[in-house]
Amino acid sequence: MTSDTETESGVETDREQARSALSYEQARGELVRVVQQLEAGGATLEESLALWERGEELARVCREWLEGARARLDAVLEAEAEAGDDADPEGSGQSRTGGSGTGGAQADAEGDEDD
Repeated sequence: MTSDTETESGVETDREQARSALSYEQARGELVRVVQQLEAGGATLEESLALWERGEELARVCREWLEGARARLDAVLEAEAEAGDDADPEGSGQSRTGGSGTGGAQADAEGDEDD
């Protein structure tokens, strides 16, 4: 009999292997097929339980991929924000899309009309 720690680490290893073995698109595609099979009915209770368990695992794999993607995006956005703070030492708070933007260009164009 194995201890809880061994079991948990074994499960973690299995999960890591499952995630690395399937891309997000593969896991999502298989999850869609599993759901369709469950919705179609006709499976035995044992088959339905096995499909449900597989669906749960696939959903977890998809969730981990999405969480990883979110973390990567957040890291890039944070790095860009820090780089922007370094480029704007006076802290004007103007973003690339904010600040004077087109409003300033419009005001300049209106000012030219008076000339």
